[in-house]
Amino acid sequence: MGKEITFDEIRNNKEIANYVQMADASLAAQGFTDHSYGHVLKCCKVVKDILTGFSYSPREIRLGQIAAYMHDIGNGINRVGHGQVGAMMAFNILTRLEMEPKDISPIIAAIGNHDESAAYPVNSIAAALIIADKTDVRRTRVRSTVTKEEAHGNIHLRVNYAVISSQVEIDKENRAIICNMTIDTEITDVMDYFEIFMERMKLCKLAAKHLDARFKLIINGLELI
Repeated sequence: MGKEITFDEIRNNKEIANYVQMADASLAAQGFTDHSYGHVLKCCKVVKDILTGFSYSPREIRLGQIAAYMHDIGNGINRVGHGQVGAMMAFNILTRLEMEPKDISPIIAAIGNHDESAAYPVNSIAAALIIADKTDVRRTRVRSTVTKEEAHGNIHLRVNYAVISSQVEIDKENRAIICNMTIDTEITDVMDYFEIFMERMKLCKLAAKHLDARFKLIINGLELI
């Protein structure tokens, strides 16, 4: 029998924290947006909100938060295939921590299925993680070292920079997951968002369906999905 590992134990684990930092440093060197604690902790919150809102068990909520916290550690090895690499890293770490195999399994499945290159909502945790990860688009993800001119010249940075506010709301009664954004259209067109994030929004719709819910995207007060 293994141990019941809590989310706080994972969050306070120095080894895992090192891998989160290493992954973000690797992505920073390649010019990607922030993937450090700001991103992973927001994913943890959204995963918890989704699973809590739809009355999933405390166990699933706990495992979902753990998966969200660890989901990007594979980026420290390589951006390509980072979901699968991160899943294997998580397997080794959680096994050494003596977590119960029945708890490790859904976590590594979620991590291995979160990246759009090979994503699929194979379980409730993976579904919630996909939505949390793909909806985290906001100005504060553009690194402070990036100038406004540099952000404008890169569509991924420009779209993130243009998002003034973004939040995920759970409509329990109507079983809807709503991503509500405000975009500065003087910085970028709404169509630019869809140009780079269409596949991600399709994944969010698929993930919401797995949770027996509907995914909605609202930008500047208009429901677009």
